[in-house]
Amino acid sequence: MKNKTLLSHRNIEPENGVLYLVGTPIGNLADISQRALNILGKVFYIACEDTRQTKKIMQNYEIFNKMESFNSHNGFKKIPKIIDSLKKGNSIALVSDAGMPGICDPGEELVRCTILAGHEVIAVPGPCAAITALVSSGLPSSKFIFEGFLPKKKIDREKILLGISICEKTTILYESPHRIHKLLKELKKFCGGSREMRIARELTKKFEEHIGKNIDEIIDFFENKNPKGEFTILIKGIENKKNKNIDNNDLREELHELVSLGLSLNSASKYLSKKNNISKRTIYNLY
Repeated sequence: MKNKTLLSHRNIEPENGVLYLVGTPIGNLADISQRALNILGKVFYIACEDTRQTKKIMQNYEIFNKMESFNSHNGFKKIPKIIDSLKKGNSIALVSDAGMPGICDPGEELVRCTILAGHEVIAVPGPCAAITALVSSGLPSSKFIFEGFLPKKKIDREKILLGISICEKTTILYESPHRIHKLLKELKKFCGGSREMRIARELTKKFEEHIGKNIDEIIDFFENKNPKGEFTILIKGIENKKNKNIDNNDLREELHELVSLGLSLNSASKYLSKKNNISKRTIYNLY
């Protein structure tokens, strides 16, 4: 009976004029759903972040359908073509290289434009590295913040790092292997080496790995190593410091350090005010 239920999805035709967001495996090809395979096989065509990656799924499950690239380089130019095809009643599937499309890729803008044009968007759920890493990390998972890849511009990057350092919720980041060393140093600078943190690497793949207990331990782990694979970083939020005694000398020292790093006195005071639940004026007067 169970097998008949699964097979019945093969006979369901995609709706006309609908953009389907299809979640695909983040490593293990067995993690794709029967519904996703059905949609990929029956839509008018598949818009792929990288056709070479999607082709692996298609070949593995013997699916034959048209594929077109849709990525950060050509996505904005191709949105009008996709909208026009939807207007003609065609159904189109959007997939990323791995996981749910629209997370850290140009699919977000396509979804917005599709809805504004009056067409329906339907998500076909699938794997997501952020959620997979979060629930297996042992860190608080009922409330969290997802930041994705940090911006490259220093001022924008440090603004987010400051936010992470005072956030009470678990923060999730993505990072590539050639930038992981830099990110770890920045996290230690803003959050301290004892902050609880986990790194998940190569999720669902043969060499899946969950690394570390805190920032210092993870830095030691990667010392003299050439990191490989894709990384999902999880940083535990700080405890609520309300009603805790705070030493003014420590506060003053931290204020001077932030100013010496380039923050204005106003910005540094605002940051410490939020971090320690103390009025901004009180901190400002410590300078």
